[in-house]
Amino acid sequence: MKKSMKWSWLVVLLSFVLVMSTACNSESSGGSGEGSNEKETVKIGVLASLTGALESYGKQTQRGFELGLEYATDGTMEVAGKKIEVIFEDTETKPEVAVQKATKLLEEDEVDFLMGSSSSGDTLAVLPLAEEYEKIMVVEPAVADSITGSEFNRYIFRTARNSSQDAVAGAAAIAKDGVKIATLAPDYSFGRDGVAAFKAAAEKLGADVVHEEYADPAATDFTSNIQKVIDSKPDYLFVIWAGANSPWNQIADMKLQEKGIKISTGAPDIAALSAMEPLVGMEGFSVYYHELPDNEVNDWLVEEHKKKYDGDVPDLFTPGGMSAAISIVEAIKKTEGDLDPETLIETMEGMSFDTPKGKMTFREEDHQALQTLYAIRLEKKEGVPYPVPVLVRELSPEETAPPIMN
Repeated sequence: MKKSMKWSWLVVLLSFVLVMSTACNSESSGGSGEGSNEKETVKIGVLASLTGALESYGKQTQRGFELGLEYATDGTMEVAGKKIEVIFEDTETKPEVAVQKATKLLEEDEVDFLMGSSSSGDTLAVLPLAEEYEKIMVVEPAVADSITGSEFNRYIFRTARNSSQDAVAGAAAIAKDGVKIATLAPDYSFGRDGVAAFKAAAEKLGADVVHEEYADPAATDFTSNIQKVIDSKPDYLFVIWAGANSPWNQIADMKLQEKGIKISTGAPDIAALSAMEPLVGMEGFSVYYHELPDNEVNDWLVEEHKKKYDGDVPDLFTPGGMSAAISIVEAIKKTEGDLDPETLIETMEGMSFDTPKGKMTFREEDHQALQTLYAIRLEKKEGVPYPVPVLVRELSPEETAPPIMN
């Protein structure tokens, strides 16, 4: 009897030691508990054209996004006590690849946010996934109106300007009563949405859009397209284009300006500006050129970009990548680290944040960022090997606010 009792007490004692040991080990390993030494992680999946027709745009966005996280976190790469991890994926500027990469980010990497992409076609293909997986997607730099219009869902927020914002800026530069305008654009959503928005803005100012010409996005020969423009006898040709295969050289070769047709467009990235020597004196608009904004965030971007990239200045889409990163960090700060999509949506609707282009605000109705654009004139500048966009005037966020189309 006594022997049996001794064994019982021994079993109880061993059980107690085992329980205490397990509890201590659990506390020291931490997990997500207060005693944890391992911080939680915010994962951001970035979709960009790192190869393909829009490779330069994708790489500008990538640089801007990385610098934006550095700026917004004071170099810590942490927000609200969480580490930030970024996973970049190349869409190759192909919608089907964009869907594959986005699915991988959502299912395998289990990202908390999506950001991207360089192409409107890629972006439109991915939008339904943001809604299906209930993840916030910050759109940059794709501009098609339909992204925050007919294809909008509540998980989409866009720091990029849209085609209608470009259109208001472009029309402001040339449209007035009696002016005849032809357009040239790539034949996909970016180009068609852009022309539709420009036409509406220009006609509102009294101009007449006499011809719309759409070219193959991958074209290298624009002769037949430009001839159709010449045949329509406009006062202006307004060009909407994206990509390295720009039509500027052939527009110059076919001597449109000598035929009395003035050229107007949005000032492109620096590589494309180098081909616009024949267009010096042109008036148009700019999304961004590093000398146009006057604010502390842009000053920081220009200085740090030069330090990091051998003296190179930020290009057309670099500030957009930075703005997207800032918007994500600011949202997480405001929610104090809460990554619940409903909380983030409520926080980001109407949220304002400082960017290299000044203050942006996500409009509550369609989550489009209202932002500054720039009326410019192309001029030669001593020591610069390409025509430089010079500020005529800032176009305020209120002035360039697009119609709500969702």
